[in-house]
Amino acid sequence: VQEEKIFAGKVLKLHVCTMEGAEWLEEVPEDTTVEKLKERCLKHCVPASLEDPKTVTHHKLIHATSEKVLTDTKTVLEENIQDRDVLLLIKKRAPPPLPKMADVSAEEKRKQEQKAPDKDAILKATANLPSRNVDRTVAHHNMRDFQTELRKILVSLIEVAQKLLALNPDAVELFKKANAMLDEDEEDRVDEIALRQLTEMGFPESRAVKALRLNHMSVTQAMEWLIEHADDPTVDAPLPGQTPSEATAEASASSAEATAGPSSEAGGEEAKDELTEIFKKIRRKREFRPDPRAVIALMEMGFDEKEVVDALRVNNNQQNAACEWLLGDRKPSPEDLDKGIDTNSPLFQAILENPVVQLGLTNPKTLLAFEDMLENPLNSTQWMNDPETGPVMLQISRIFQTLNRT
Repeated sequence: VQEEKIFAGKVLKLHVCTMEGAEWLEEVPEDTTVEKLKERCLKHCVPASLEDPKTVTHHKLIHATSEKVLTDTKTVLEENIQDRDVLLLIKKRAPPPLPKMADVSAEEKRKQEQKAPDKDAILKATANLPSRNVDRTVAHHNMRDFQTELRKILVSLIEVAQKLLALNPDAVELFKKANAMLDEDEEDRVDEIALRQLTEMGFPESRAVKALRLNHMSVTQAMEWLIEHADDPTVDAPLPGQTPSEATAEASASSAEATAGPSSEAGGEEAKDELTEIFKKIRRKREFRPDPRAVIALMEMGFDEKEVVDALRVNNNQQNAACEWLLGDRKPSPEDLDKGIDTNSPLFQAILENPVVQLGLTNPKTLLAFEDMLENPLNSTQWMNDPETGPVMLQISRIFQTLNRT
């Protein structure tokens, strides 16, 4: 045995194929570079083509099993090619031709034609058009005035409903039933898709429900709340209105009413006080909660925190509208939100004279609906679809629209 054969590298037998269907075996030492192997393959299948030095660079070898393009400068061993492996020799795709200057100019011209006109171009093109005197700012304020007027109606109707319900000897018991119905409705209003997203993240269902209710069914805000309160020992405490202390207070209110005789003037005053406390609890249950992200974003613009909270309260947590309010005339003011409508106005008189509204004002659930819509205007649609409060809201809306058209 010759010495050079003992110490020579391992010889691999490789199966090479081309796209044209040619096949053959190449025997190469494992220290052969991929470039040398490629030259041998090209000599085998297209020997005349090697006269052009670019022929080698215009072809590539691909490892069939791994679909990897082999690097010219590496050896067969470095590319981890094994005996009997299959290689594919193919010609590289030619790069796309560079576009002609005429084509480039045409493309640029097409893009310019599709580009939206700027403000100067619009003014120039519309200079001769007759003015319609449409002021978008006025239209925006008209919409805002509509929302403000509707809110004033609700504030005044709440006062009327409270007075009517205070005359009912069974008012406390009715409120307990209405609150139970309201809580049941809130259970139904939990967004199932949002709840499933949070539970799939690993949050407990009861905690996820609480987070969604506190954040107006926003998954993002609810998730932030859950993360922020993960170590809070009171995170699983019931929401306001569902706490044992309030349940006890309501029970005591009911027992106080039961012990007080309806003919007793002192008992009537005591029941009235209990109702006042219930009204306060309802209002506390509907406290405004500003969107924390909107607060931070508006404060970063330089506004004071109290101004930002007022702006978000006036504009129902809508950041863009709140920003416009802060930069504008700031109408309506936060104080205007608690003002009612003129009780002597034709609009309010027409609402009170409607039989459906009169009947609805004696239902505690209507009062709870009004309170909810004051703090959460987005819930108006839900109350419109409620079989008890929907007819009342429909009549108020019709009367408002009719009188504003005349």
